[in-house]
Amino acid sequence: MYPWTHAAFGYLLLVVLAVLLWRRVSRLELAAVVVATQIPDVVDKPLAWWLTVLPSGRSLAHSLVLAVPLSVLVLAVAWRRAHPEIGLAFALGYASHLLGDTYDALYYWRVEEFTFLLWPFAPAYPYDPSENLFEVVRAIELTGSVALQLGLAAVGGLVFLAHFLYAPWVRPTA
Repeated sequence: MYPWTHAAFGYLLLVVLAVLLWRRVSRLELAAVVVATQIPDVVDKPLAWWLTVLPSGRSLAHSLVLAVPLSVLVLAVAWRRAHPEIGLAFALGYASHLLGDTYDALYYWRVEEFTFLLWPFAPAYPYDPSENLFEVVRAIELTGSVALQLGLAAVGGLVFLAHFLYAPWVRPTA
């Protein structure tokens, strides 16, 4: 998934849960979910592609070995500060990123691609492009997967606008 799709996916999950639970979403929850959706790529891509200290752009921060303890830590700190909903939003955003990176392999049941979730205990799946990030973005072709991701990002953007302009029942609180 692309960064904007990860953000839209995590955001939409948070809004859907808020609607189902009949509760408002705070701005800090929105920030937590969006930041958490970006952490795995912000950590792994530069360390793998530019500094070459990781074996793959899906290894350290994409691993449950880091994701679970980090999410538990953020949840514990948020709970201690009397805002567990922010910790839960963070955990949801992080989990949505990992789910977003596995949806294609899940759909086609290519279990060998899930190994990055257990790195360093399992090998990181070698999926990385050979070009740099700018070459990857420039080479994007409108395939079914890319169209799906663009559609999801567009829906996320529209829901975001509606969320702030027209939906007081989930409008962010301070």
